Amino acid sequence: MYTNHDSPPVTPVLPKVERAILHDSVTDHLRNFIIEGVLTPGMKLNERALCETLGISRTPLREAFKVLAAEGLIEISPNRGAAVARMTEAEIREAFEVLSGLEAFSGELACQRITDDEVEQIKALHHGMLACKAQGDLPGYYSRNQQIHDRINLAARNQVLRQTYVSLNRRVQALRLRSNLKTPKWESAIEDHEQMLVALQDRDGQRLSRILRQHLLDKRDAILELGVKA
Repeated sequence: MYTNHDSPPVTPVLPKVERAILHDSVTDHLRNFIIEGVLTPGMKLNERALCETLGISRTPLREAFKVLAAEGLIEISPNRGAAVARMTEAEIREAFEVLSGLEAFSGELACQRITDDEVEQIKALHHGMLACKAQGDLPGYYSRNQQIHDRINLAARNQVLRQTYVSLNRRVQALRLRSNLKTPKWESAIEDHEQMLVALQDRDGQRLSRILRQHLLDKRDAILELGVKA
């Protein structure tokens, strides 16, 4: 059951941010902490503790909060401060239904517009992903996995599709990472990627579209089965 409950204001140990690249860097760092589960759904974000831990002032932190709130990753309340956003079960279902359609359309367009060099880059990412899988490196696996999906979306060469995809995908990236926590689901995802690569190499847009749509719906089901709070 996906419910909102207050979490204690616990601040995990986080690496400091280099002062030379504050605003964008702070935003990227916090976004990654949410995606990787370092900052968990419902967790209150203590400004003073985060500033001390990251080695920054409150100004860049608050600017980062605004960006992440616009992305739907955190929630800001005038009386309660900021907290990592939590999605309901219905929101998760609906988000993945839409995302599956966006990825399917990306695959269809990509097969019409992708270059041979771009296919080779995706193939290299795929092999790197398999190496991470063999080492049990879930974060490394996920990074390459997401780059593959991202490259396919970019190869569609449609800016409206791109902007819509990036905006929605950011909300569910943490869930996509955790959907591979069970080995059978991880193995199934690998098989899907093998089939994606073949369809992409063959420029078979309809086949790639079907694979991507089902791949995202399977991730949705795996997430709901795990009961991962988001």
